Amino acid sequence: MSPIFFKSVVRRLGYFILAEIKNMKKLIIKKDPEVERKFNNYPQKVRIKLNVLRELILETAGKIETINEIEETLKWGEPSYLVKKGSTIRIDWKEKTPDFYSLYFKCTGKLVPTFKELYGELFIFENNRAIRFELDAEVPQKELKECIEMALRYHLIKNQPLLGKRKISQ
Repeated sequence: MSPIFFKSVVRRLGYFILAEIKNMKKLIIKKDPEVERKFNNYPQKVRIKLNVLRELILETAGKIETINEIEETLKWGEPSYLVKKGSTIRIDWKEKTPDFYSLYFKCTGKLVPTFKELYGELFIFENNRAIRFELDAEVPQKELKECIEMALRYHLIKNQPLLGKRKISQ
């Protein structure tokens, strides 16, 4: 069976399997077709930036040993990523702030306060709920992947100081 045929069959079933790429194990992605429609409604420049965030989330999830499946769905009308033992991650762009797009987290958890302590000078934060990115700026991917990993493993690490990370002295 050709890979292209396999992908089209799997997409129709609502699942996509991310193959072993760059030392990643197989990751089952349960996809809601509404997410693709949402992405298609973003302006092209925004869609490209949000797809980068999406790929970072999926790549990071694929490298975490305890994650075998991730759900991509809409929550509050925003593309959202859910895993067992993790905290929901959402991504979105808003017309009222057209020069920014964001990665959202549960605001009552320790995630964003920890990100602020670890990477306060590197990111723009929106209270305790989001990391914001300027549309024309580069995203610091290494540190962002660490934030994504903490969110995807949140219920396993929430009782550890700094969610298991060490603060790097500057």
